[in-house]
Amino acid sequence: MTAQQEHDIDMEKNMVVCENLVKIYKTDDIEVIALQGLDLTVEKGELMAIIGNSGSGKSTLLNMLGGLDRPSAGELYVDGKDLLKLTDKELIEYKRETVGFIWQNNARNLVPYLTAVENVEMPTMFMKGRNRKRAEELLDIVGLSHRKHSKLSQLSGGEQQRVAIAIALSNEPKLLLADEPTGAVDTKTAMQILDVFRKLTETLGITIIVVTHDRQLSSKVDRVVAIRDGRTSSEFVRRRSYAEEMKSIAAGMEIEEEEDRDKTHEELAVVDRVGRIQIPREYLSSLGIDGRDRVKVDFEGDRIVIMKPKD
Repeated sequence: MTAQQEHDIDMEKNMVVCENLVKIYKTDDIEVIALQGLDLTVEKGELMAIIGNSGSGKSTLLNMLGGLDRPSAGELYVDGKDLLKLTDKELIEYKRETVGFIWQNNARNLVPYLTAVENVEMPTMFMKGRNRKRAEELLDIVGLSHRKHSKLSQLSGGEQQRVAIAIALSNEPKLLLADEPTGAVDTKTAMQILDVFRKLTETLGITIIVVTHDRQLSSKVDRVVAIRDGRTSSEFVRRRSYAEEMKSIAAGMEIEEEEDRDKTHEELAVVDRVGRIQIPREYLSSLGIDGRDRVKVDFEGDRIVIMKPKD
């Protein structure tokens, strides 16, 4: 089986496949490695979050997925398309037909002097001609049809963000990328926005990737991928699925309010294809090991043990 055939099989269930993804930014005086061998798969119809500190590479990854920047090396497939091999024309078509973007800053999404429905209608002018009916349908999907004639100054921050989501849906994307979509709203509004995202995955089958610093938001999705130093370091997988929680609520069972993601998710380290694993710094520090030390690795029963070698 060829490598391409393997990817074709992956794409039957996966919207995104990144393997050993590398991005290097070069200037005359400096070279910065933003991604250094990142691996990631995202299934079709999945709602997942990516977290990481500033400079970890998460925004670089989002730009790659959105076709705003090209990888330096590795493999990146989205909806079966090899983004490293797309021509400039094909990349434009990809951005127009496959992905939608939601930014934290509403100024990048919305025109302030237009109404909500006019904002959503505007992108349709550049695709299939002006379409008021389609704009109204999109506002209804995000639960904002009753505010369609309101100007932006009359809408709350959460309502403005829902208008932005409707705009991002105007090209009927298969992949929706949200960069800190709840960064400018309160916790209650953030949960409402997340409910909209979940509705989109369930009813339209859209794959949604959310980049966020919001721990509460990330605790509400089923999978969270942590990026550190340009690589996928760990995943947080929900111990109890969202659907199971909703069934419990419907059955009248009380769900304890849990603000700590560690209570709702299990953290799993990610091993890449060549066997590399990122060990949390606090674990190494507790053993007196820093990034330049050698360690002893041993196999004990069903465990791989990492320890500081004896002097």
